[in-house]
Amino acid sequence: MVCGKIGAGKSTLTRRLAQAPATVLISEDTWLAALYPDEIHELPDYVRAAGRLKQVMGDHVCALLGAGVSVVLDFPANTMSHRAWARGLFEKAGAAHQLHFLDVPDDICKARLRARNASGEHPFETSDVQFELITRHFAPPTAEEGFHVIRHV
Repeated sequence: MVCGKIGAGKSTLTRRLAQAPATVLISEDTWLAALYPDEIHELPDYVRAAGRLKQVMGDHVCALLGAGVSVVLDFPANTMSHRAWARGLFEKAGAAHQLHFLDVPDDICKARLRARNASGEHPFETSDVQFELITRHFAPPTAEEGFHVIRHV
């Protein structure tokens, strides 16, 4: 799992992690772009679509984990509720986990977002205003949540 503000480098890290043998990458952005083309423009659009995707993906992820496949879940575990959803998956499957926390300053995230927007390679564009709105909901993982956290700075 990955946790970090938008533009922190979560997808870049997950692509690298997914190169390990017997590992599959499941990217929320890829699935959302394919299932909801031109439908996600504001935060409520994302919340609706991501909620539906999580409902469908949960059993699939558990089946992969149960089969012994490592899953790199490129779904942002950026709130306690999102992390609780992910916890439910690995606990149901009886699988080990790692939570990669990308602790990156806002100015770097914004610069990366601007570059990503300019490249046109990402399915979604994010403005500075949207970054601020989304970041208000971000909550770094706490020790009380009990995750095996790997912090990247």
